[in-house]
Amino acid sequence: MKTVKLGSTGVDISRICLGCMTYGVPERGNHPWTLPEAPSRALIKHALDAGINFFDTANSYSDGTSEEIVGRALRDYAARDELVVATKVYFPMSKAPNGGGLSRKAIMQSIDASLKRLGMDYVDLYQIHRWDYHTPIEETLEALHDVVKAGKARYIGASSMYAWQFAKALHVSDRHGWTRFVTMQDHYNLLYREEEREMHPLCADEKVGVVPWSPLARGRLTRAWDASTERIASDAYGKSLYGASADADRAVIEAVAQVAERRGVPRAQVALAWVLSKSVVSAPIIGASKPQHIDDAVAALSLTLTDEEIALLEAPYVPHRVVGFA
Repeated sequence: MKTVKLGSTGVDISRICLGCMTYGVPERGNHPWTLPEAPSRALIKHALDAGINFFDTANSYSDGTSEEIVGRALRDYAARDELVVATKVYFPMSKAPNGGGLSRKAIMQSIDASLKRLGMDYVDLYQIHRWDYHTPIEETLEALHDVVKAGKARYIGASSMYAWQFAKALHVSDRHGWTRFVTMQDHYNLLYREEEREMHPLCADEKVGVVPWSPLARGRLTRAWDASTERIASDAYGKSLYGASADADRAVIEAVAQVAERRGVPRAQVALAWVLSKSVVSAPIIGASKPQHIDDAVAALSLTLTDEEIALLEAPYVPHRVVGFA
């Protein structure tokens, strides 16, 4: 397994991050396609055996059960100091007032709840899941700074937002001497490249590590255009991300198939190798519901695309409407 520093920090992470939204009680939350504990544990163990040390979850995944399953598995299978564990805060965990968001109250109660579910004393990376338009960014950043100073998180990160918002947050942290965001977890893949316009140049300039979510476009880049799965059929959020650009996306998917056929490798390896070829990317976050998904991700680390192949994959892309911030 290849490793890289997490942004400008000294922390070594595997170049593949295992996203843990797939693991959670199917009857809890909004994802009926998630895996219950036994198959989830087997896949987490498979990832560890493959050399993956970077795991990403969130308090809102499957109503908190993702954190519980992931925490139990990691405690059983690995030494805590060898792992880099990330979780997130923002989306509501209840319908009651202060059940979500990024107020000081919400952050302080959410980090304690996440640590309890994970069964850990700290997380390595605590991320805001989205931008909170109803809370001053100063309040959010000072609370996150206090979380770090209390030893409950080693670093903080952000997720999908506009580049101007991220730039403002970095500036506010610098002005007050507060803990700075070291990562940006954004929506980035061959079907959605709008982050290349503003966010990625900002991250490169500020030495922020990019850990993109959905690098395989929720599986769309791994199969034929007309193929479907249970997850795609029930994934309303995925349809909101990719439903408006079908004609352009189909051409990209066909280009992935062409490169994969020439190389004699699965499409997933080609799509991930493309993401990994971008210097601003620290580690793509992959979902895995089968061992082969992990194996393909690890194999992608050894697949170096030629300039001609990259040009072929990128040529069909057309500008897309900005999505993924909600």
